[in-house]
Amino acid sequence: MELSVVVPTLNSRERLAACLDALAAVDPAEIIVVNGPSADGTSGMCRERDDVDVLVELDDRNVNVARNAGFGRAEEDAVAFVSPEFTVESGWLDALTAGLGDADAVTGPVHRRLDVGWTTEEPETRVIGGRNVHYVNGGNVAFTREALVEIDGFDEYLAVGGARDAAHRLAALDREVCWVPDMAVARHDDDEVARPSVMTDGGDGPDWRWRYRSLAYRLVKNYGARPTVGYRLGRHAVDDAVDGAADVLRGEGEPSRWVGNGRDVLVGAVGGVATGLRARWRDRSPRRNPNGWSARSDRAVAVYDRRA
Repeated sequence: MELSVVVPTLNSRERLAACLDALAAVDPAEIIVVNGPSADGTSGMCRERDDVDVLVELDDRNVNVARNAGFGRAEEDAVAFVSPEFTVESGWLDALTAGLGDADAVTGPVHRRLDVGWTTEEPETRVIGGRNVHYVNGGNVAFTREALVEIDGFDEYLAVGGARDAAHRLAALDREVCWVPDMAVARHDDDEVARPSVMTDGGDGPDWRWRYRSLAYRLVKNYGARPTVGYRLGRHAVDDAVDGAADVLRGEGEPSRWVGNGRDVLVGAVGGVATGLRARWRDRSPRRNPNGWSARSDRAVAVYDRRA
């Protein structure tokens, strides 16, 4: 099985170069870089590299728009999405290919270097609405083309959480998702930025209003307005409120900011419920993706294709 690798990027020139070096070492069939409106010389660097087969320039900062744009130009039977923040490890391609022999989508761990050594991730699964949802890491995931077409790619309404949304929709379609421990990538950050509990793929910081809008939208769109959805939203909100209150008590946060964050959580959640219900009505099929790959307009500003 041949593999297309899509790398969505935005102002990550130096890390992207390391990511591409590692990908070139494992030698997939093609590498596609989808560049948002970067201002750090990413375009020139990619055009000078012989290992970038396709460079797509976008005027949109949304990572899910970039993923769909890359998928639209991929030519192989399997498509992987890799974050420019990560470098694939030596056995990554072999593990990925073997995993897709038995599954429709595969994902693997991120190894992070800390002061005390290396840490890694474990698979994350949930039972929601009677479905076994196997979450995927949007920066280290691969799909068969058939599965990606069936879920219609990523939901472009979402600025964050697109990979988690895809996991819900794969579960609804009874598509098999596997965790492959040897499909590993590394991140060499010495200081991790604290993220809220609903932070997933994409985004740069704790925008509470958008985080909860995204979470509510995903849950309502995929499961409807059922008690399970309300419980999960409430549990996340309580957990984050407790964490924020603890910061205030330690003197690491301001009470006014904590109150403001609570207001943003409420406004975001209400907005997400409303847009999720509209999206559920617009696409009543199991794929639940009214803003997917087939509905997108091509927003490419320029395309440089060495395959042509």
